[in-house]
Amino acid sequence: MLPSFGIHFIITNITISLLILAIILIKKGLKKHISIRVHYNIWFLFLIMLVIPLIPVKSTGLSHIGALLSYLDTANSQGNSPIIPEGVPTDTAAGVNWFRDLSVSVDRTSPSLFNTCLIVFWLTGCCIMLFFTIRSSLRIRKLIHSSLPVQNQRVKLLLRECKEKAEIKKDIPVLSSAFLKSPISIGIFHPKIILPIHLISDFNETEIRYILLHELQHYRHKDIPINYIMCFARIFYWYQPFVWYALKEMRNDRELACDTSVLYLLDEESYVDYGTTLIRFAGKVSCPSFPFATGLGGTKKQITKRIINITSFNPESGWLKVKSILIFAITCSIILVCTPILSINAAPDTTYGFSETNIDYEDLSSYFKQYNGSFVLYNLNSDNWTIYNESKSLKRISPDSTYKIYSALFGLENGTITPEASVLPWDKINYPYESWNKEQNLDSAIKNSVNWYFQALDQKTGKQALQKYINQINYGNENLSGGISRFWLESSLKISPVEQVELLTKFYQNDFHFKDSNIKAVKNALLISQSSGNVLYGKTGTGNIENNNVNGWFVGFIEKSGNTYFFATNIQGEDNTDGTNARNITLEILKAKQLYQTE
Repeated sequence: MLPSFGIHFIITNITISLLILAIILIKKGLKKHISIRVHYNIWFLFLIMLVIPLIPVKSTGLSHIGALLSYLDTANSQGNSPIIPEGVPTDTAAGVNWFRDLSVSVDRTSPSLFNTCLIVFWLTGCCIMLFFTIRSSLRIRKLIHSSLPVQNQRVKLLLRECKEKAEIKKDIPVLSSAFLKSPISIGIFHPKIILPIHLISDFNETEIRYILLHELQHYRHKDIPINYIMCFARIFYWYQPFVWYALKEMRNDRELACDTSVLYLLDEESYVDYGTTLIRFAGKVSCPSFPFATGLGGTKKQITKRIINITSFNPESGWLKVKSILIFAITCSIILVCTPILSINAAPDTTYGFSETNIDYEDLSSYFKQYNGSFVLYNLNSDNWTIYNESKSLKRISPDSTYKIYSALFGLENGTITPEASVLPWDKINYPYESWNKEQNLDSAIKNSVNWYFQALDQKTGKQALQKYINQINYGNENLSGGISRFWLESSLKISPVEQVELLTKFYQNDFHFKDSNIKAVKNALLISQSSGNVLYGKTGTGNIENNNVNGWFVGFIEKSGNTYFFATNIQGEDNTDGTNARNITLEILKAKQLYQTE
């Protein structure tokens, strides 16, 4: 099984490559219908596209895309090493029908190695790129410190005139340096223009005017901070040839856009002179040595392209502006549609946003002892919450076998099984629990927590239907990308204890608008005990990774004296952390609150 990071890494880069190709095709195919400035601005969408995988954005409608490689999950789903958990319930008191808390180990040795190697590979490249970027930044600082303010009064006068023409009020000093071949602009908060010292000594007023206008246009259009973003994109996507090509094209389009902005400030007779100035700097490139800077120079190929743009320049018409805006909007829509694919698992929703205010926070740490856990209780009649360990109660984690409540409900609602006909044949695989090695119905599968039954049920229900129901009831992060047989077993699907209680409340009141008979069938299967005037329903869950029980659940509700109380307990630890211990902690708390008694 590829880990979620590996799946996301592959899908993200395939998607980014395809979107870059789409942008290039749009720009080339509709070249005559897009203004030079919009040609450049379209690349801003490309930069946004690169940022999306690195920020928290909840994946929605297209989250199932992550399952494109989930068949790799299924290939290993039968090869896990089983483990007989300790602490199988032995309470046989009258009226008590305790579920067996059975679990199967999830072997993560190979995926962890793959995941680790992939992350180390990526981070190593990022560190190398960061090293060269920092070195370039230090060279820029050294260049600035070695540069001298221009004292030539004619240059200062030209700068003032050019600033007025470009409508720029900010003070932008001009420096000179003997270490440059072509002019550059540098600095986000304290921008400055640095000229090669020979330009000052040779002083050509026309040439310097064009240079200053060009560099001021870079400042006016915020090209310097954009340059920083482009540098960080190279760091994070150092391995991506499509990204490097797109960044090169973006730099070329930026210079074309800057030239066009300068031409709007000149009369037609000056176009040739401006082009001649560019030719003088052909092949003189300072920017690769200083990646945070923008400049006038470029390669001969780049300068040739810019000269062609200058000689064919015509002010854009109103119709060209309209077409450019429409094409930009279409390109933006394409990026927006692909946002869920890019953002899936980039930064998963690990914390649930809970907005209730009628909450009592209690210190129940004495019940949890060595476990790091949480307890959530909801009083239906008083509409009041009791929570222990708020941060843990909102943290989303794997539901493990507690998901089986909803697997059963989805199977019933989809017609895969019915309350009267819920038997599924044994798959003839020998499991470590004798109770698993026979055909099962809904009641026996719930009570013996039979994994193969619910895996088979989900397979029959189908991924598309499961995703529909998961989204309909808002089950946790709604992420089934871990594979249809494994997403609920310490994999992609996550849910918080608070959400468990909310869902149980909706289940109990049938706020899902499912068939009442289906709700009743699952509720009956969850029945644990009836004694002393209370009726207890619930389901345990255990997360077992590499033969260690690390995640324990007990969720359910108790009917007492005309009221219903919904609860969820979760415990985390390195081992011996299972549903049985979560159940025992829950019952101790419920007894202390006089909500549960045994005869």
